[in-house]
Amino acid sequence: MKNSRNVLLLIAALCFAMLGVAMYLQHVLNMAPCPLCVIQRYLFIAIAVACLAGALANKPKIGAGVGLLAALGGLGVAGKHLYVLANPGFSCGIDPVETALNKVFTAQIMPFMFESYGACENAGEAFIGLSIPQWAFVWFAIFGVALLWTLLRRKH
Repeated sequence: MKNSRNVLLLIAALCFAMLGVAMYLQHVLNMAPCPLCVIQRYLFIAIAVACLAGALANKPKIGAGVGLLAALGGLGVAGKHLYVLANPGFSCGIDPVETALNKVFTAQIMPFMFESYGACENAGEAFIGLSIPQWAFVWFAIFGVALLWTLLRRKH
């Protein structure tokens, strides 16, 4: 049990670190978040909260299961973002998703983190060798594998 708890706490910390990197990219490097970026932020938060809840409530399987669902959702959103980058004519620019996201109460309370005002096709700029959606995809995959391992491992 203790190993599962540590894995969940580590994943939660890494998710919060991802959000810190997103804030750095947005506010220091002036990279405007698009709707898909904001949805990925919500999914990183969902993974972190699920992992924290599972670790603190001593229910690692439940935390890992909910976190895994969020990681799979993140893979889907990051995959769509990569599709947008690979197909320049396909954009998620100013559309109903952006309008709806900007009306969610978290975007109203914390616009510095959850307001979407960028274009998805502008996320192709490399950051340490990969585009932002590629990094997100990699991290969602790592979290998914670690959470699946936590979910499937047996108690000793």
